[in-house]
Amino acid sequence: MGDEHGAWQTFGERPIFDNRWVRLGLVDVQAPNGERWEYHVVHLARIAIALVVNDRDEALMLWRYRFATEQWGYELLGGLVDEGEDSAATAAREAAEESGWRPIGDGEHLVSFEPLPGQVTAPLDIYLWRGAEHIGDPTETEEVGRVEWVPLSRVNELAQRQELLGSGTLVALLYYLNSQRS
Repeated sequence: MGDEHGAWQTFGERPIFDNRWVRLGLVDVQAPNGERWEYHVVHLARIAIALVVNDRDEALMLWRYRFATEQWGYELLGGLVDEGEDSAATAAREAAEESGWRPIGDGEHLVSFEPLPGQVTAPLDIYLWRGAEHIGDPTETEEVGRVEWVPLSRVNELAQRQELLGSGTLVALLYYLNSQRS
């Protein structure tokens, strides 16, 4: 990639802050115009997200509050990929912990993406399951919210009302709906 016209060059990174959830670094970069400086880059942990769809065309979601944006809305289930854990296994585990519904079978990888590639690394992996079994109450107490099977026919309305929280939820649902038209 570095040989392509318009590519930036990097000469190393100096850490400023580092913990399990976020790392902030200053990257020594040179822009295509020849200017060189240190550029702030935020590195977030890999996230795996479960899109669980039932035979009634409903997606399993959590209605919850996000304090950073001061918003209520729907999110798909998922979380941080633990060291050495497979992304699909993370998505399935998080779905069960957060909702009390365990996805059935192997997850189908839908898409992976970086939501803010200009200043942030935040890899997201989305997996699809076409069913789940109810195993009890949610066991993840930090993710308190209302578990719902939300009709996919409501996705555009919820997006317009800004009630789909996070790029992982929005991209997963729109990608899935678009793939169903093919």
